Amino acid sequence: MQDHRIPENHTHSRPQLKICGLTRAAEARVCAALGADAIGLVFYAQSPRHVSLTQARSITRVLPAAVSSVGVFVDANFERIMATADACGLTAVQLHGSETPDLVARLRRTGLTVIKALFADRSPHFGAAADYAPHAFLVECGRGPLPGGNAMAWNWSQAREFDLGAPLILAGGITPRNIAAAVAAARPDGVDVSSGVEKQPGVKDLARVKALMAALAEISLHNQPRRIFS
Repeated sequence: MQDHRIPENHTHSRPQLKICGLTRAAEARVCAALGADAIGLVFYAQSPRHVSLTQARSITRVLPAAVSSVGVFVDANFERIMATADACGLTAVQLHGSETPDLVARLRRTGLTVIKALFADRSPHFGAAADYAPHAFLVECGRGPLPGGNAMAWNWSQAREFDLGAPLILAGGITPRNIAAAVAAARPDGVDVSSGVEKQPGVKDLARVKALMAALAEISLHNQPRRIFS
């Protein structure tokens, strides 16, 4: 029987971890037990990791209260985001398209944690950070056929070239083998991993998740990361 207990050195002095693109409740439960701070659920129909409301509810129901459930949306309107959040019991939303600053502000007023994605290679670019006021920014390169989740590593240090004015979540091609290098390059407050711990899109390799947590636990940042997920 596999050991899925939280490692003894699990601590919030490391960057927080969001495992994204979950489609199965059993895998989400194990990811939470291993130490994930947040679980991401993709509500974008063109993604191979897309979940239905029924799937999402089955996942959020098994998560401990301390683990955030993050709905990922691409250019969805306020009404759809809120209907989905209410139906699935989401605690946070991630906006991964060309959403407006007004939408970010409106969602913040609902009490949800709001994450806005910015990109190195497409709009909205890192330079647009001053236009928004989310709880945190997620940054990645923005290349590939999908708005996110294209498994592309990039020059993570680019994320440090801009003062984003909010906690930073680093994404893009992060795996158990390179997470230490990614964190050293960008010094983020959180990391977002999806394809780097998968067998196939939407199906997580729990051995890789455990290896990722072990690698993350060894990372020591000079500054205390800012909390994104409670």
